[in-house]
Amino acid sequence: MSEERKKVLEMLVEGKINAEEAGKLLDKLAGQPVAQTKTEESSSSSSSPSSKPRFLRIVVDKPGHDQINVRVPLSFARTAPLLFAVLPTRVREKLAEQGIDLSETSAIDPKDWATAVETMNIDVEKGDGKKVRVFCE
Repeated sequence: MSEERKKVLEMLVEGKINAEEAGKLLDKLAGQPVAQTKTEESSSSSSSPSSKPRFLRIVVDKPGHDQINVRVPLSFARTAPLLFAVLPTRVREKLAEQGIDLSETSAIDPKDWATAVETMNIDVEKGDGKKVRVFCE
């Protein structure tokens, strides 16, 4: 990973920039013109079924509790393999203790990751009314 990409991700982690700004900077570093990114965003804001999804949504319903509804910009979710690379060692160790090994994430092709995230649709329902949904919109 280049120093420039690391710097962008560090600024994101530190809260100096938001996910959208980080995505634009990473696109610039990858050689993708900003105008193309804006065109994609404006065309994806339409509600046509062929439009490109912009958000990863996670919804958790549990009877008797408030609904959990998380909406993550896909520009941020697409950078996940890169973000894993800048996680502090202590966080990586804690995740490893829970059986989550991020050492292989550097082998993930960012295009494959983006496609997987954009086409993700997970629905889990239990008979007692508990539901978890993960999808893109």
